[in-house]
Amino acid sequence: MSLREIDPKAVAEAVNANEAVIIDVREPREFATERLHGASLHPLSTFDPASLPIDGTRDVILHCGSGKRSMDALERCQAAGVNITAHMKGGLMAWKAAGLPTVQIDPATGKVVDPVA
Repeated sequence: MSLREIDPKAVAEAVNANEAVIIDVREPREFATERLHGASLHPLSTFDPASLPIDGTRDVILHCGSGKRSMDALERCQAAGVNITAHMKGGLMAWKAAGLPTVQIDPATGKVVDPVA
């Protein structure tokens, strides 16, 4: 299986078309502060490839802050024989640089701000 690095805009299009799910491998505190709408959290510190939501109908795309941890998680999937071959190139930083929306906590109110919801 060849590993794929997918551009953030292509990831957003696949998720919006219900062709992919995003798995965030950052830690809970990072996820709570800012995340991608609809992403599921599977932290690298406790990462278990067998627990990922693979249903065979959608691509599973891993992501992190910069792409380093998601590549690590991808390699762990390969080593465990789990058929996940893609991660988002550049992670959350690249997503934001592409002008794509994130879910955040408003520091003034503590409320969740989700521009997609």
